[in-house]
Formats: sequence, C-alpha cells, structure tokens
Amino acid sequence: MIYDGQDLKLSDVNKPIIKTDHALIKILLAGICNTDFEILKGYMNFKGILGHEFVGIVEQGPQELVGKRVVGEINIPCEQCDLCIQGLHRHCRNMKVLGIKNYDGVFAEYTLLPVKNLHVVPEEIENERAVFIEPLAAAFRILEQISISNPQKVAILGDGKLGLLISKALSFSKIDHLLFGKHEEKLSLARTWTSTESSQNFRRYDRYFDVVIDATGRKSGIEQALSLVKPEGTIVLKTTIADRIDLNLSLVAVNEIKMIGSRCGPFPMAISALKEGLEVRDLIQAVFDLSDYQKAFDVARNNSLKVILKIHDK
Repeated sequence: MIYDGQDLKLSDVNKPIIKTDHALIKILLAGICNTDFEILKGYMNFKGILGHEFVGIVEQGPQELVGKRVVGEINIPCEQCDLCIQGLHRHCRNMKVLGIKNYDGVFAEYTLLPVKNLHVVPEEIENERAVFIEPLAAAFRILEQISISNPQKVAILGDGKLGLLISKALSFSKIDHLLFGKHEEKLSLARTWTSTESSQNFRRYDRYFDVVIDATGRKSGIEQALSLVKPEGTIVLKTTIADRIDLNLSLVAVNEIKMIGSRCGPFPMAISALKEGLEVRDLIQAVFDLSDYQKAFDVARNNSLKVILKIHDK
C-alpha cells in the first residue's frame, strides 16, 4: 500500500532484498495508527509504504531468528552522528522511521528491518495482542520518563487508541487516574478498568492534577492540559499532528509547569506486560484483509478503536 503524496493505493512492488544485519519479515498483522492519518495530511512529507505497527515472521536473516514471530522498533538511526554517539539514538540527526520518514513501512506483504530492531514474541502472546506492542511501548514510555505513584492525581486526555492504551498501561502499573474523553462507548469500555469523565466537564478540575497526559491529537487538548495541571505539575505530550498551532504558553511560566514530550518506548516492558496477562484485544474494532484497505481506513478514520490489516494468515 503506497502513499504518493496525494492518494493511497495498492501497488505491486519488488520484494525487499536481504541485506547484512537485516531480516526479511513476512507481515502477519499491521495496525492502523493516528500517525498514519497525520501522514496523509502531510506530516513528515512522507511518500512510500505506510505502517509501523506489526507482528510478522522472519523469513530470511540470522538462523536463530528464521521462523520466529517478531515485532520491530520503528527508529533506524545512523549510529554515526553526535546524538547517536551520545546514546540518543531515537533522536538521530539522520533518522529513518519505519513507515513515517524515509523508510518503507509494513502495510505490505514483506518488510526489511535491522536485526537490532527486532524483538521475538513469546508464545503466550497471540498475534492480535502482539500487534499492539509498538503503541503499548509508547504508552509505557511515560513511566520511563517520570515517576508517577499514588496518591498523585493523574489525568489522561483523549479516549482514542493511544489514550486508551496509556490508560491500560497505567492501570496495569496500579496507578490510579481519570480518563477524559468525548465518546461514551469508549468511556464505557474504559470504565471496566479505570474512572472516566466527559471532556465537557474539564473546567470542574481547575489546576487539580499533578500529572496530565495529553493524547488527544488536537490543540484543544494541550490547552485543556494547561488548565488542568497544578502549579509546578507536569504535562506529558503524546500528541503529534501535522498542523502548526498557535498556543499561549504564558501559563507554563506563570504556573511553573514542566512539559515533557513523549514518543517511542520500551518494547521489553510492553512484551512483559502482555506476557503477564495485560489484555488489549478489547480495543480491536475490526480486522480487514489488505485488499480492503480503503474500508479499513474509512472505519479507522471514524473515531474507531484499533483497526487491523491482515496481510498473511501464517
């Protein structure tokens, strides 16, 4: 599935050719992410094969990996720039990102990735849960960046795919929190594991929370976070959008607020949580064959839960 800068369409392309220190992966399942829709709006000026959430089987590569189910980290650093040398590989000056920046993604029958990016999926984790590992790792990244513990007051803004996964990650980590959202069907689902509140009622919580996590994907979410967080509190930004936004950041200075950007996260932590029983299949809206990609994207675009593309059965 190729995006040419204007349209998304199925096309025949050559099977990737194996390279040293890489693995050729047959894609089983691939998840549609909100970032994919931002790319269709111009984010990162990407052209090529979309998709970065997947589970697949190694077809060619190191013998110990051939036949294994794997998931893959999406950042492909140069390993040579000053930031890489400092250990900041996720912020490489020459970064390629799977299905997002200068590197073809996984909405295809096969993909090629460096071996160092791969993680073997334990037998206990079914494909339908394994496809969540990349976004779930992004959710757990928050707990790498800041220390959160009860009785701190914590809010998540946004009941979309990422907001719900962040909520699942915090609940699994036994961190109490309040999830704000606009969609009653999603909030009803979330109430099976956490407390929820309508976004319309956010003004009731003026400067109330120690930590506010914005996963709305909208300017309004950042504005709400600024009004909800306590003085000297912390806002974690998970929002990535194509549009440039104008924002009055005077409250950051006046209320001495800490703002932290948060992106990709720890795959081992996500894999461990799923292995220990964290359930995510209740977040699946639908599964479509790759040939039905247009319908899949239409469903995913309509405030849905996770929509998955089935590429190969096995």
